[in-house]
Amino acid sequence: MAKILVADDDREVRELSIFTLRFAGHDVLSATNGEEAVIQAKVYGPDLIIMDVRMPKMNGYEACKILKSDATTSSIPVIFLSARGDESDVQAGLNAGAVDYIQKPIAPDQLAEKVRSYLHRAGK
Repeated sequence: MAKILVADDDREVRELSIFTLRFAGHDVLSATNGEEAVIQAKVYGPDLIIMDVRMPKMNGYEACKILKSDATTSSIPVIFLSARGDESDVQAGLNAGAVDYIQKPIAPDQLAEKVRSYLHRAGK
């Protein structure tokens, strides 16, 4: 299956996402902040990144912009998974380069289905 990077500073959300995606057959990497996410993306080249918006050291919007401006990571799709769900937050995420913006909370089976559906559409 796909290699997915989950970046979230909330340990419970991160671990549930990791468990859910591993159970669905994916190889999952994790990061606890935006800075780690950028580094891991450059080192491991995941097929997809699921990232929170509010994180320490570097927020998700900043991390996404950096990833999209780097030739080695610009093609990696980013999906934001965030408690922030106002239209302005969603638009900021899409403007940063994300392909989708999912509002928390999301049930594990819904997360797995969203990822499966996206990867299928992307041909991965």
